Amino acid sequence: MSAGERGDSVISEDNEPAFKQEIELVDMGHDLLTPTSSIIAYTEMLLEFTNQHHKDFSDDVNRMLTAGEQLSNLITQLFSKKDNFQEDIDFESFSSNIRHDLRTPINAIIGYGEMLFEDFEEEGCPDACGHLQRILTSARRLLTLISDLSYLSKKTVTSKPLDIKALSIEKLEKTAEFKVQYDIQVLNKKSANNSTSNLLNNRQQEVVSIDLDEDIRQAPLLVVDDKETNRDLLTRRLERQGFTVEVAENGIQALEMLKSGNFELVLLDIIMPEMDGYQVLEEIRADKKLSRIPVIMISALDEIDSVVHCIEMGAQDYLQKPFNQVILNAKISATLERKRLRDREHEFLKKIQKEQEKSEKLLLNILPQPIAERLKKGEHTIADSFPEATVLFSDLVGFTELSAGISASELVKKLNQIFSAFDQLTKKHGLEKIKTIGDAYMLVAGVPTPRPDHAKAVASLALDMLKALKEVNEKYDNSFRIRVGIHSGPVVAGVIGKHKFNYDLWGDTVNIASRMESQGVPDKIQVSEVTYQLIKDKFRCEPREPIEVKGKGIMTTYLLKGLL
Repeated sequence: MSAGERGDSVISEDNEPAFKQEIELVDMGHDLLTPTSSIIAYTEMLLEFTNQHHKDFSDDVNRMLTAGEQLSNLITQLFSKKDNFQEDIDFESFSSNIRHDLRTPINAIIGYGEMLFEDFEEEGCPDACGHLQRILTSARRLLTLISDLSYLSKKTVTSKPLDIKALSIEKLEKTAEFKVQYDIQVLNKKSANNSTSNLLNNRQQEVVSIDLDEDIRQAPLLVVDDKETNRDLLTRRLERQGFTVEVAENGIQALEMLKSGNFELVLLDIIMPEMDGYQVLEEIRADKKLSRIPVIMISALDEIDSVVHCIEMGAQDYLQKPFNQVILNAKISATLERKRLRDREHEFLKKIQKEQEKSEKLLLNILPQPIAERLKKGEHTIADSFPEATVLFSDLVGFTELSAGISASELVKKLNQIFSAFDQLTKKHGLEKIKTIGDAYMLVAGVPTPRPDHAKAVASLALDMLKALKEVNEKYDNSFRIRVGIHSGPVVAGVIGKHKFNYDLWGDTVNIASRMESQGVPDKIQVSEVTYQLIKDKFRCEPREPIEVKGKGIMTTYLLKGLL
């Protein structure tokens, strides 16, 4: 009789590897059910004990029992050959999905189990601790068995069947976390000579603890996970360490809370409906206000590609469920400490920036902006020639006599009132104040930035100076008078001094402008013939009798009256 007549499947060389993987996955399902059954049995005994003696702990034990039953149902459904395995099955995708689905209830069992272990230890209940010890041992063995599923999708199938149990035990013995907290062989050896209480004390001594700084503990944290059990477990773990914790049920809620709250750290689950952890992380990093908040990604999967992707997207760290309390504390502490250092650096840089802005402002009060920029770039000697510029001098009439009759503070106050008004006008007209000498005020147009209308710009400002002085006199009940002189021509400008910089002008143009002021008329603006020729098409000027200018002889000058 042929195979087809017998109704048996014919296995070709093409589908033989897939067939063997199916068999191995079914065997794996049987292997997973054994420790799962052990978990359910010991949890039922623990629930009976708590209902009789410690009802306060019954809720958490019930959660463990529910997780165990869910795990058993999942294993039965996932590893049913008839329902799940087809010829075109994607073993890599299948193993990734079932590893995530199975880890969720196992994480709940381990999380609640560890917290109950601490509680029963404090209460002095060795029998309950013994039950929990067996439950946790089985749960951790399940994690190792589930991790083996990744090998099924990557290994090359050979004629030799995969020894799932041997591989799992070998991996179990090499698992660092398991050896630190629940080393089966060590516990079994000790149990022959020690009581359960002594075993627990020995286990505690093997676990390294980390003392968190009080400032670190006060940092508000946000836990984001769509599973209520996961949120509850992680929140209670963190609150036991003294942290302030808030929770979000999904990514959208998390972003809303982050924008309205003040969180120091986010613990973000990767696999969530609607908006997964990757998308939330991307939104956080794209938001300027939220980008400073560090994010630790959490997942039930231990795939290296997922870890790398999270770090590349800007996550500070990665945590795998179930959480080892020591590792959890260490990573949170390190992440928050790094954030504190970054915040201090940011504040320090802001202070430096503010001080730099103050220095810039002071420098600009002394030097024109283009000159200040050249100095900052490293120029040591700054001297420039300008073929066309207009210089203005003004001087208060009789100020020397006035100053003899008032106090120093009052004198400075009155000068400041006048010169502040002149400074505003200088800025308004886009001119450069060079300096004040006593009660004299000097400015220039066309330096250090050339402008073709230099003479007209100074003429406009000079007229405004007379109006401004009149307003100041009326406001403060003063009676100051002013002389103003203007001349146009070439000048040399540059910076002098090493410790106290000064930007100054030199040349005949400066000297003649000074003579226009000193030999001028109170409350009038005297301009030279050169300046008059540059402004006569726009301004109304009145000629004066020729005057003798020291060092220059007889010169024709004009009094500026206003606009045409």
